[in-house]
Amino acid sequence: MKLLSVVKKSCREQVRNFWIFVLTVSMAPIFVFIYYLIIEASQPHYDIWIINQDRGVESSSGIVNHGSLMIRSVKSIMEKELDIPLEFYLTEDRSEAVDRLKNKDADALIIIPSDFTERIQRMLTSEDETDEEVESIQLEFVGDLTNVNYMVTAVWANEIVSDYVMSVTKRTKPVEIRETSLGVSGSIDEFDMVMPGILILSIIMLMFSATIAMVAEVENKTMVRLKLSQVSTMEFLSGVSLVQVMVGLVSIVLTLLVAVWLGFDYTGSLGLMFLLAVLTSLSIIAFSLILAAVTKTVNEVLIVGNFPLFLFMFFTGAAFPLKGHELFTVAGYPVTLQGLMSPTHAITALKKVLIMNMGLQDIIPEITALVILIILYFLIGVWGFKKRHMRVV
Repeated sequence: MKLLSVVKKSCREQVRNFWIFVLTVSMAPIFVFIYYLIIEASQPHYDIWIINQDRGVESSSGIVNHGSLMIRSVKSIMEKELDIPLEFYLTEDRSEAVDRLKNKDADALIIIPSDFTERIQRMLTSEDETDEEVESIQLEFVGDLTNVNYMVTAVWANEIVSDYVMSVTKRTKPVEIRETSLGVSGSIDEFDMVMPGILILSIIMLMFSATIAMVAEVENKTMVRLKLSQVSTMEFLSGVSLVQVMVGLVSIVLTLLVAVWLGFDYTGSLGLMFLLAVLTSLSIIAFSLILAAVTKTVNEVLIVGNFPLFLFMFFTGAAFPLKGHELFTVAGYPVTLQGLMSPTHAITALKKVLIMNMGLQDIIPEITALVILIILYFLIGVWGFKKRHMRVV
């Protein structure tokens, strides 16, 4: 029953430290809003200007102009494919279009040649796809070749033009590629990609909350009374840990709700997400023991704790995607320097679950790494905390 008493006392202390609780559970949701605003403000958009110089050819049904037909086809595609960030504009003035390119008001200029229709007609009348007498169609692309936007735009435009010509001439590509996405990776955006890291960030914030919950007992001189009441180190730490795990679960649920509200599209098992949340919470609490063992006051925690918090936030992939250099492998699982920090494995596992819709068997290596780090942190933390704070003097 001593454990229950510690849990009740820890809950009361958590209520007293109200603003620390608010900071712990609100930091990750705030990051969600920040990332949402950044990504929304930086959504890619590409403007392509087109000059149609195609003179067309006469046929029994009238003038055929494949330049105009292709432009109409492109506009139709753009209306149907709302997720393609391209906008097409027509002009007859090359100098105006070039000025727009120079002023970054346009990303590329496509000039359809005057013999565009004639060349397509030659392809249509040629039965042999390898006929060397049939000249290839040449379009002029104008743009800043050092500009990433131009390169992206040119690839898109080249693909659209090629598809149109092949659909008209019935000539097929020599290689046709079919992509198969893992889970929902083929339909997610950048916002979805950063969410697993932000969800783990909501638990990393426990580092302050858990450490302060332990050190406050030392600073308030209640640690001696707890020891005199024959509360063991394990009972005290277990009681505090249970409360902090609950705080961690509240934080990750709140973060997930905000992310879903802003459009986060996830798949996979929420049960596995909660399993990873509990394991990550335990690892952060265990690490907090090490931090509590080297500090004696709340002020020291707020100063010293910034260093490991900074490392856990920015070098594990929590605040932004980061891949560490592989040092070696254990049973095929890569070991990196960042792997010494438990959130690294939690983020990798959460991406597998929420993004690629993988199951428990696929995240066994990450769970194993988490458990090993929990034990390692816990052994070091208990030894240091017991030696520093759980002695009766």
